[in-house]
Amino acid sequence: MTGLASAAPCSNLLSRHVRAGKVYRREDLLPYSNSVDRELQRLVSAGTLRKLAQGLYFKPKKNVFGEVPPDEKDLLAAFLRDKNFLSFNPSVYNSLRLGTTQLYNKTVVYNHKRHGQFKLGNRTYDFRVKHRFPKPAQVTPEFLLVDMLNNLSELAEDEVDVLDHAQRKLASFDQKLLRKMLEEYGSVATKRRVGGWLAQQTGQAALAPSVAAPMMAHD
Repeated sequence: MTGLASAAPCSNLLSRHVRAGKVYRREDLLPYSNSVDRELQRLVSAGTLRKLAQGLYFKPKKNVFGEVPPDEKDLLAAFLRDKNFLSFNPSVYNSLRLGTTQLYNKTVVYNHKRHGQFKLGNRTYDFRVKHRFPKPAQVTPEFLLVDMLNNLSELAEDEVDVLDHAQRKLASFDQKLLRKMLEEYGSVATKRRVGGWLAQQTGQAALAPSVAAPMMAHD
């Protein structure tokens, strides 16, 4: 009887601590129960919590349409134990208008800790360890171009057509920023390819005055 009485306060404490709409790791909840695994199992069985992955839990928040899924930023930060990551859907490359048209049902997550595909709740995320990547607010068309070219072989696109579009429209990008993104985030192959395009573009610009000069002299 004493054991049941002592377990109840811990159970209530854990229930009171978790807030609707929040994601928790098991270790975050250790201070609120003397038997956290048993209490988590009970709360999951009761529907109070949802188990998203091993050691990862979510207390659903409801609106008139039903349960609201966890905020993706909170979910990924809890899973990674790190707020430094960049998540995106490859469909974002379509915004560059370089001939890409496919829509993708996946989320890629650049981060410093995890690599591989992991299912969190009902969604599967493609985690990729990268030494460097911009903050979400610093993502520009120039970065997207470099990143798209880095990953072009993985995309369901006509590579030759996309490369042709990219080369022809290269001048429409901020050249200084493009060179910076290329240096910081480009793969060896992308640096070689875009570097060649830029050199060719510069060479063509340099030739323009020498072609125009004779015409002016002739006039």
